[in-house]
Amino acid sequence: QVPLVESGGGLVQAGGSLRLSCAASGRTFNSDPMGWFRQAPGREREFVAAITWTGSSTFYSDSVKGRFTISRDNAKSTVYLQMNGLKPEDTAVYYCAADPDGDYTHTEAWAYWGKGTLVTISS
Repeated sequence: QVPLVESGGGLVQAGGSLRLSCAASGRTFNSDPMGWFRQAPGREREFVAAITWTGSSTFYSDSVKGRFTISRDNAKSTVYLQMNGLKPEDTAVYYCAADPDGDYTHTEAWAYWGKGTLVTISS
């Protein structure tokens, strides 16, 4: 059973917005940091954002800082990624991750992953 399930992806025009959701399934991650990564065609998976388990601290890649906002609702075991001012270069499959050990920006630090949701931005 996949422990994390992403939703909310789709096709939008440049400048538009989307909100991605990631729901825990089978177990909760309410005591763990959670994060979002993305992978564009032909490119490596890259860090997008992360949030501590209390939600008091957030971290962003330079490419999305000021446009994307990560948040969480532990009562719903869900983490969100609000994406505004979308650009064609944001097109990618977006993955949710949980329970890191080490540098948040490294994919190998994260123990649990979802299957991803596709975000496509048209110019």
